Amino acid sequence: MQRTFTEGTILFISVLKWFLLASCIGIIVGSSTYLFLEILKYAFAASTNTPYYFLFLPLAFFTSSLIIKYISKDAGGYGTEKIIEAVHKNSGKIKAFVVPAKLLATIITLAAGGSVGKVGPSAQIGAGLSSIFAGLFGFSDTDRKKLVICGISAGFAAVFGAPIAGAIFGIEVLFVGALMYDVLLPSFVAGIVAFQVSSSLGTTYIHHAVDFAPVFSESFFIIVAISGIFFGLCSYLLIEAMKRGKKFSSSIKIWPPFKALIGGCILVALVFLFSTDYLGLGEETIRGALAGEEVVWYAFLMKIVFTVITFSSGGTGGVITPIFFIGATAGAVFAMVLGLNIATFSAIGFVSLLAGAVNTPITGSILALEFFGPEIGSYAAVACIVSFLITGHRSIFSSQLVALKKSASIDLELGKEVENITPIFKERGRSVMEALLWARDKVKVKYPGKSTGVAEKKKALDKKSGKEKLE
Repeated sequence: MQRTFTEGTILFISVLKWFLLASCIGIIVGSSTYLFLEILKYAFAASTNTPYYFLFLPLAFFTSSLIIKYISKDAGGYGTEKIIEAVHKNSGKIKAFVVPAKLLATIITLAAGGSVGKVGPSAQIGAGLSSIFAGLFGFSDTDRKKLVICGISAGFAAVFGAPIAGAIFGIEVLFVGALMYDVLLPSFVAGIVAFQVSSSLGTTYIHHAVDFAPVFSESFFIIVAISGIFFGLCSYLLIEAMKRGKKFSSSIKIWPPFKALIGGCILVALVFLFSTDYLGLGEETIRGALAGEEVVWYAFLMKIVFTVITFSSGGTGGVITPIFFIGATAGAVFAMVLGLNIATFSAIGFVSLLAGAVNTPITGSILALEFFGPEIGSYAAVACIVSFLITGHRSIFSSQLVALKKSASIDLELGKEVENITPIFKERGRSVMEALLWARDKVKVKYPGKSTGVAEKKKALDKKSGKEKLE
């Protein structure tokens, strides 16, 4: 006898299934995140009893490098990019050893003052436990991938107390310019449940409402858009610095733990030259900027340097909290230069750097609402989108797949990883870029000078194809 089900019955069963499974993941990840944060709290308390705790950085990096090399290579880096890679290339399968290795290496790195964050480890630990959960119950590859994505969302939500932003982060971070709508429900459920579990166990969150009166004016709106350009350029600088730091580190052919010792010593020297403000999470500096306190103009640049050295030397952890630090302090500097409200633009920078560096403008916009209140949300959203576009087709997470061309005048192959694409200019009739090229050529004819070679190459190609036009 043929068995048939109506569409409504199938969808009802599917909703019920994913509500229950995502709730399980939320409970698992919320509990594991609480445990991770508690261990981290005690590690911080023990290490910061002495003002010179950062002298342990070389030993901490050495130990972290040993863990990564001999226990789990996937425990290195930021964490999130490894999950993205596992989803795209390995059907969400994550080795069980990643969970304890990432936990231990991150705590060692952070306790000594390494410039890393706690979101990536929480997400990777959550995703690893979700993968183990899927394996224990024999779920299909498709279902395992969904559960692992739920682990990302739950980890973000439980660390920051932002369940909606966390839910969107899990389905937005996998691609540049696309959302996985088929994981929308379980992602939301996992994020909300993880947040509730973690907070009920005792995790506390700081949501900083910005004292901002929304008085719309064209000039302020333009300033917000300009700030988005600035934050996009800061994101570009961070991404390129991290990429070059990793490349330089790879070129040094010595035993990785020895390399870690050297990097730790360099960081110790920088602390004596500058300050301890750029070590660890930097939450005090972030809170100060969001409260409207002035910061030194080079604060965001120094945080980039400390973060690059930490990850290039063998330290491991997350990169989201350093991004928040860079964004908040860059926003403060932007406001100080233009004589604007520091708290407002620190908050906008806080979320805009995330949108640009990680290609998550929707997450950044929602995070602004959850963290800073609805009054500033619409302005922050504009800056987030502009930052996302200005950063271009690059990302801190090199394993993201590109699903969108950020301009019709850019040609690239979609569906490839960010690190493997080469965007090129594509000429189009009646476009702004075409008009700018025409205007430039006219100026060059009237005022001949040093040629850039673009027009000459175009003319040579036209001549070769027999399409050269008489002027």
